[in-house]
Amino acid sequence: MTETLPHPRETFDWAGDEAHERAFLDALERGRLHHAWLVIGPEGLGKATFAYRAARRLLGARPEPSLGPLGSAPDDPVCRQVLGRAHPDLMALQRDPEDGKSRRGIPVDEARALPEFFAKSPASAPYRVAIIDTADDLNNFGANAVLKTLEEPPERGVLFLISHAPGGLLATIRSRCRRLRLEIPEPGRAARWVAARAEVAAGDAERLLSMARGAPGGAWRLAADGALEADRLAQDLLAALPEPDERAMLAIADSFRGPAGMPKFQLFFNRLADRVHAMATRRAAEGERGLILDRWAEIWDDLVVAPRDAEAINLDRADLFFTTLSRLKAIGRA
Repeated sequence: MTETLPHPRETFDWAGDEAHERAFLDALERGRLHHAWLVIGPEGLGKATFAYRAARRLLGARPEPSLGPLGSAPDDPVCRQVLGRAHPDLMALQRDPEDGKSRRGIPVDEARALPEFFAKSPASAPYRVAIIDTADDLNNFGANAVLKTLEEPPERGVLFLISHAPGGLLATIRSRCRRLRLEIPEPGRAARWVAARAEVAAGDAERLLSMARGAPGGAWRLAADGALEADRLAQDLLAALPEPDERAMLAIADSFRGPAGMPKFQLFFNRLADRVHAMATRRAAEGERGLILDRWAEIWDDLVVAPRDAEAINLDRADLFFTTLSRLKAIGRA
């Protein structure tokens, strides 16, 4: 069952590179802070967490060195206001509100509120701060509203724009921001962070990081979604070919039914695809060639696209699983 992970504003530690935080803090202390920061990198690296960490310090929260250069004391009044979404000098724009509803993007009316927000002087803090998580979710009208703020930078205002794919943003937005690219953190530190956050063993934390391509936040999300169990089931299925346990296969198929079954289906097929890819790559490296290897490559292609096709054209997920299972059995017998 998927767990609800804390919002980035509720996360006070961070697994990222402290050099980014020291650079930001240095700019702040020297009075050379840029008014707009474009924080980029793959999903799951902690871009929004960084923005909230920086925001708390800009709003005057008490430093907490044990939590890193931009760490703030969780019991500080500023931090409590941010946690309660009650700080008058902080504005946050995000695609999906926290009432569980889903939206296609950040509404343009919310983006148009930015200029008015920054036109006012800070109410109780040294700065006014806005976080857009993510700028990728702005439509053209919303992006132009943000651009208006960037063209008329506020004297005591700082804007953070989070982006997974900055190439899709307006060039005029990119050119007016200082770019901060987050990289994959050091594996050992990231594994310790994931182990503590997800409450898993060190070896499982490393497995989750591998699944998430090194992104700590992505690994934490995978743990909450049940990726370790899905990966174990995929591994057991492949190991038992050509005759996996029928009751186990029925149980897997049953877990895909109903509205809650789609994320389980997607996760299992992703894990199965990765397992098949790793196996085929290993066999190719060992010198294996021929029709069997080609068939493994073909089924890997189908595993990758199956979750998207199942959702797009409403295919029966259990039927798709059994069709895939039959193909896997046939390859196992060959």
